[in-house]
Amino acid sequence: MSHRVSSRADGTVLVYDRASAGPAASPDATPVLLLHGSVLSRALWRGLGYVEALRAEREVLRMDLRGHGTSGKPVDPAAYATGVQVEDVLSVLDDAGFSRAHLLGYSLGARVALATAVEHPARVERLVLLGGSAAAQQGALEQLFFPGVIETLAREGMEAFADRQGLTADRTDPLAQSTRFAFLRADPQAMAALFTATDAADEIPPEVLAQVAAPALWMAGTEDHPRYEQSQQAAQAMPQARFVPLVGRDHGITLAPAGPVLEQVLPFLR
Repeated sequence: MSHRVSSRADGTVLVYDRASAGPAASPDATPVLLLHGSVLSRALWRGLGYVEALRAEREVLRMDLRGHGTSGKPVDPAAYATGVQVEDVLSVLDDAGFSRAHLLGYSLGARVALATAVEHPARVERLVLLGGSAAAQQGALEQLFFPGVIETLAREGMEAFADRQGLTADRTDPLAQSTRFAFLRADPQAMAALFTATDAADEIPPEVLAQVAAPALWMAGTEDHPRYEQSQQAAQAMPQARFVPLVGRDHGITLAPAGPVLEQVLPFLR
């Protein structure tokens, strides 16, 4: 069952769901909130097997970040500032009745999770940051996707965006098919606004990271450049962080298959 809440930042509707903990879970286990990456949705986590594995030990919340899935889709870049998205996270936690949670984020979701821990440390118990970065984002999206990505979204739409990444209609591998399907469901104007805001995001400097008390697990693929190096650097700056490489993975396959990721995440959250 999905839940709807208005963001305390600007009233944008946010949609999330919750999977109750399994019978073997401790009643005191801290819940985990899952935050997906750009142009995806909360469906990602169930499809790759994360929800079932995590809910064996704790309640699992999944939200559609603003601009994605069934949440509201503003088209003003100012609506996607990192601080606004942090307020979205708190709005969901408040609506679910949790004063504190683990945050697990991928890519954009990792950035939002990290910023939440920086700005509201009392609300975050542990951080799992997958394919994330604390670096300035100017030009980063063109490295992750392709040159001219914002203009392609604004002028040509989601099919052109998918095609330019090689996620064409004739691809037969299941991960490529599911990723293309997710991309085609997104709103191109909302994504152009999000990417414009992301491209303006400043660095979270090392001296700020050094103040993050929450234990953090950073993971990135060895073929995911520059996120691999940026994740390592951020982990080194944080007092209770460690970095685990995902051998042979690039940014697009950071999360799949889920097994090697969960082998690190499950004991870390315990």
